[in-house]
Amino acid sequence: MESSMSFKRMKPFIAVIFMQIGLAGMDILSKAALNRGMSNYVLVVYRHIFATLVIAPFALLLDRKVRPKMTSSIFIKILLLALLEPVIDQNLYFLGMKYTTATFAAAIVNILPAITFVLAWIIGLEKVKMTSLHSQAKIAGTVATVAGAMVMTLVKGVPVDLFGMKGKTGQVTDGVNLHSSIKGALLITVGCFSWACFMILQAITLKTYPVELSLTAWICLFGTIEGTIVALVMERGNSSVWALHWDTKLVAAVYSGVVCSGFAYYIQGVIMKDRGPVFVTAFNPLAMVIVAFMSSIILAEQMYLGRIIGAIIIVGGLYFVVWGKSKDYESERVDNDEEIIESKQRKDNLEEQVTQSMHSIEMA
Repeated sequence: MESSMSFKRMKPFIAVIFMQIGLAGMDILSKAALNRGMSNYVLVVYRHIFATLVIAPFALLLDRKVRPKMTSSIFIKILLLALLEPVIDQNLYFLGMKYTTATFAAAIVNILPAITFVLAWIIGLEKVKMTSLHSQAKIAGTVATVAGAMVMTLVKGVPVDLFGMKGKTGQVTDGVNLHSSIKGALLITVGCFSWACFMILQAITLKTYPVELSLTAWICLFGTIEGTIVALVMERGNSSVWALHWDTKLVAAVYSGVVCSGFAYYIQGVIMKDRGPVFVTAFNPLAMVIVAFMSSIILAEQMYLGRIIGAIIIVGGLYFVVWGKSKDYESERVDNDEEIIESKQRKDNLEEQVTQSMHSIEMA
């Protein structure tokens, strides 16, 4: 019994860790496809075509008895969800990656939990008490993640032979200058803001449309439609960009669609219902570490001391955010348990009063 309870408590952590591993793989494959000349707009479209093809059959089959009625309010939210992450965030993220590197992009995305925390705080999804140590830790961690992102962007420093891979590859692909770093960082930051809005809106939408698979399928479908419109406008007169062959471009589109749009939207929706959007985004540093290691091997990217220092600051800040969030979760559980106990006591007292009243009536 105790082991099953422990596994139940660990499931959100296991799920979100696997999700970050999947996102790290997307960064590597997407950067390789972009380096080969693939349009980021076309990549986004194909990504959601494959995601829709995989997720929609499961949604139709498994949610057919529990799917609530589609209302105009829910439909508008889905359209907005499809625009925020599948179109705006992903296009800006891939554009930012074009100007920088996969490792840089994965590190800058670590400001996502901070942005999500602030937005959740503003609209009331995240509780903050300035006198509470938990809340102070979350605020300090949020400030640290932003500071770390600025260090990564503005401070380059000396080259670092990360994992000893430079000597093996014999090449350096990171010729990113300060102007490109700033431009890429700004694009990715705006994309993160859009992604954070997506996470908040997804949490809100799941309260009135609590079917994660169906919601994922709708987001991917409308993400395909909206992304196609954007791609046709941005790539007009260049039909060759739509060609797919058996190469890295196809692998990147299929992998990112199935793993990072289809399954990731579903997993984060399930976890979010219990732990909230801040918890889901707090594990981004794991993807950064995986990307840094894999990009050194596969893409021969050069790492610099300033980026490592910035990444360490981001990870430290996110530790405070996660710690504060975990303490909040424990406090909420205690409060819920106390409410259940108080409710049970009130029920028992009421039953006892009714019994005494009935006994008094019988005696009379």
